[in-house]
Amino acid sequence: MHLFLVAIPLCHALVADPPIPEVDVAIIGGGLSGLSTAKSLAAANKTFVILEARDRVGGRVLNANITGKSIQELGAAYVGPTQNRVLALATELGLPTYKTYTVGNSTFYRNSTTHHYLDSLGGIPPVGLDSLVELAVFMNDINTLASMVDLEAPWNTPNAAVLDSMTLETYVNSRLFTADSRVLVNVAITAILSTELREPSLLFALWCIAAAGDETGPGTINRLIGVDGGAQDSRVSGGTQLLATLLAERLGSQNIYLNTPVQKVQLKESRYLASSDNVTISARHVVVAMSPPLADRITFDPLLPAGREQLNQRMPLGALGKAIAIFPSAWWRDEGLNGEGVSDTGAIRVTYDNSPADGLFGAIMGFIEADEMRKLDTASEDEVKRQVKESFANLFGPRMENATDVLIQRWDLEEFSLGGPSAFMPPGVLTQYGSYLRAPCSGISTFTLVPHLAYTGPH
Repeated sequence: MHLFLVAIPLCHALVADPPIPEVDVAIIGGGLSGLSTAKSLAAANKTFVILEARDRVGGRVLNANITGKSIQELGAAYVGPTQNRVLALATELGLPTYKTYTVGNSTFYRNSTTHHYLDSLGGIPPVGLDSLVELAVFMNDINTLASMVDLEAPWNTPNAAVLDSMTLETYVNSRLFTADSRVLVNVAITAILSTELREPSLLFALWCIAAAGDETGPGTINRLIGVDGGAQDSRVSGGTQLLATLLAERLGSQNIYLNTPVQKVQLKESRYLASSDNVTISARHVVVAMSPPLADRITFDPLLPAGREQLNQRMPLGALGKAIAIFPSAWWRDEGLNGEGVSDTGAIRVTYDNSPADGLFGAIMGFIEADEMRKLDTASEDEVKRQVKESFANLFGPRMENATDVLIQRWDLEEFSLGGPSAFMPPGVLTQYGSYLRAPCSGISTFTLVPHLAYTGPH
């Protein structure tokens, strides 16, 4: 028996792992919150990186390109007075705005009948006098309650425990008794929050209403549902995703990692390691610019405080979709209609004229909200389009069938959105866990979680 010794040459020298990039701040999330955080850091001469799970920046602002025409916004689209920061950003980036079309009659589909009316009651369709009186009193009362909310610490609002112990539905049902007034409030608030009335607490809803104001005037439900002078007052030329893409260009592509979902944030030797499958960043500080339920996917070492973990787990996202019917022209304007619609049934309950400022084509947009969206989460694209066309036809007649295209965006089905426009708080969450929303975590001042605020008001 012979023993052979074979010398095997070493073909490759051992290669050391590349050094881990070091920055002052790692920002997890490349939506408007994360990009705005980076903008502030750049102004302060701090180093940063943005780690974004999607293949694009912008989060829930997303443009769809219409072949040979222009764009439509599949996500957040409208801006209005009191939304001062986003308006200032648009101005800084050289993006003009243009008014949402409101000339002509609005449309109300109620009890299988279509009504056209001139909007002279602040967005309230024509209903009986008893319902109008109820609605006026209700809106005054809820606006008064909202004006008492402590915006910075809503859990310190007078009577906060009582307001947070009940659902919004409980409050509405205690104040409204006519069928028409209940339908209209249900449609309005569902359009604002993308939830059913039974889901958020009253205190959370009041906080959202209060947040629609600024130093020039308080937030009101009227502002949130309004067009002229309200949350749907204007749109950004070129679409709202330009706010994100142009800002990202200024921040520098070398500072933005796309397709990089962060799985773990670990404290190691006084620095944080934010890690995905393809990159690890070392940072002195970390900002998580994501909604709480999405932040809950990240493993933290050390663990977040129990209260913050509870907050993440107890804040579900609203259910949201958008549908946009495209036409060669905005033919409804010739019929004296402005494209604004409210319906008591169907997949679409609220619509607006979404045609571009240059008039190259016509577009009507409708929201799919809350339970109506959840019903369609498992439906085929064809079935969604069929129900959407049916809803549009209820409001605007059979010509809706002549749409050259129907764009559908189901935010519930997006892996890195899971709904929208934001997370909400059921009863008991805001008063018990709300203080953890912006507070530094784990008792370490260099680690901060920031809530994701995509936009306020209808989307």
